[in-house]
Amino acid sequence: MDTFEKLAYQKGYKFIAGIDEAGRGPLAGPVVAAAVVFPPDYKNKQINDSKKLSARRREELYEVINKDAISVGVGTADADIIDRINILQASLQSMREAVLELSIPPDFLLVDGLHKIPMLTPQNALVKGDALSVSIAAASIIAKVSRDRIMEMYHRQFPQYNFLQNKGYGTKEHRAALLEFGMCKIHRRSFHLKNVDRNQTSLDLSKK
Repeated sequence: MDTFEKLAYQKGYKFIAGIDEAGRGPLAGPVVAAAVVFPPDYKNKQINDSKKLSARRREELYEVINKDAISVGVGTADADIIDRINILQASLQSMREAVLELSIPPDFLLVDGLHKIPMLTPQNALVKGDALSVSIAAASIIAKVSRDRIMEMYHRQFPQYNFLQNKGYGTKEHRAALLEFGMCKIHRRSFHLKNVDRNQTSLDLSKK
């Protein structure tokens, strides 16, 4: 899990950040990105792709990562930004923000996915990077836990959608709530949903 970090160190880079995001697929809420810089030769076999971990384990590792990392940064792009510039660009924007939030500017980036971040820092984009790099895996955990906490906050404001459980994803229950209550301010109006009129303030999820 540290092969790509080692390669970067061998090239003379000193501060390597792993970057990942959470929340590209939901119907509501922000996309949240994180950047994590570990000390050289850092290893932790417990850190893995956040999707492979239980919520409790992610919370535990969230604390470990914040303790062990040299620096951690988090960036967000809300639903209105997603609607304005599309989810890919919003994800990249949140990643850039996460890097800029680091207390120590990294000199090399390991980015999860196909696309590099729009900044001049040397970087490598890795498909399924959260399974290849401990830094990216750690960023995936920070991003996921951070986003879940945001959605839990929104649940208190909009309990009718049960964001506490679905975190904004298009579950059957969430879609039923959309049919009954329409969209709230954190729903992504630009997302292409079956039988949805995106020009309306509420969603039509009934079959036509």
